[in-house]
Amino acid sequence: MAQANPQPLPEPAEIPHVVPSPPQIAGTSHLLIDFDSGKVLAAKDPDARIEPASLTKIMTGYVVINELTNGNMSLDEMVTISEKAWKMPGSKMFIEVGKQVSVRDLIKGMVIQSGNDASVALAEYVAGSEGVFAQLMNKYAKALGMNNTHFVNATGMPDPDHYTTANDLAILTKALITKFPEEYKWYSEKKFTYNGITQYNRNKLLWQDPTVDGLKTGHTETAGYCLVSSAKRDDMRLISVVLGTNSMEQRIQETQKLLNYGFRFFETHPLYKANQRLNDVKVWEGSKDLLGVGLQNDLFVTIPRGQYKNLVIESTLEPEIVAPITTNQPLGTLHVSLNGQTVADQPLVALSDVEEGSFFKKLIDQIKRMFSSLFSFLD
Repeated sequence: MAQANPQPLPEPAEIPHVVPSPPQIAGTSHLLIDFDSGKVLAAKDPDARIEPASLTKIMTGYVVINELTNGNMSLDEMVTISEKAWKMPGSKMFIEVGKQVSVRDLIKGMVIQSGNDASVALAEYVAGSEGVFAQLMNKYAKALGMNNTHFVNATGMPDPDHYTTANDLAILTKALITKFPEEYKWYSEKKFTYNGITQYNRNKLLWQDPTVDGLKTGHTETAGYCLVSSAKRDDMRLISVVLGTNSMEQRIQETQKLLNYGFRFFETHPLYKANQRLNDVKVWEGSKDLLGVGLQNDLFVTIPRGQYKNLVIESTLEPEIVAPITTNQPLGTLHVSLNGQTVADQPLVALSDVEEGSFFKKLIDQIKRMFSSLFSFLD
């Protein structure tokens, strides 16, 4: 019997890259963003006003660390504990009135043990009183662009005028990690012993997920159980904010769900560095004919996994660039898209100044431009 000619096997269909919807998360609001690109990967009511509880201490720490790095105090300075700090209700590091405690120990008591007493002691040492320290907190918040935040104390004790949002907490967290990477390591410490009392970090994700390296828990009866967390896997860092859950266990579970979702289905890539020369453009009537253009800030993109090869990068420039030009002056746009959807738009800016050319240089270029326009019209 004659054998049939074998038929070629069909080419396997390309497996589509499917990104499911974000998981359902318990609580009043939440937010998941990529640290480098700022891409929002999951959100629910991120601009809703909430009571921050002890998440307030992220800003307290931010102000204190600024004071340290500005040279206004040192970790070894000793702080005399006031009666107000000693009497603070809620979580404590158990400092004693009239005793002296180092700034270093107070910071660890605030960051690791969430001590309200430590927070007030630091606030009073930095600003003289907790009320004046709260004014500092608000100035820093405004400078960071936390436009829906207002603080009245350093601890997060409930007050109608003490509020923030998930989005603002993410802004603050990114600023803290970016500006103070060494000091941020305090937030990954699992325990701290002071005065013979060992207390453990309330962020139990530090034990559950080795990629988590911070940041802060919060809880009051009215705020619920909250957690701001950050994790880094390979070269990708995510920031998660989960607010208003029903228990300590639930805030951990919901945060873990968000982080796993982000890392599983997305990837972040650096495309260009700030001030990297991406192109040279013609300059008319200037002291030089060519000018380098690039981006003012580093450009990262966060996209579905496996889609990097499908990115499309295009640039548009002004039709005529005439001197004088100043550094960082916008001269065009860099457009990044994926499957027809915009991923990022960044201004293309001048990387240096270009002064006006001499009288004769300007005259020659004006004649060239006139003839160029004429021939273009004839075409």
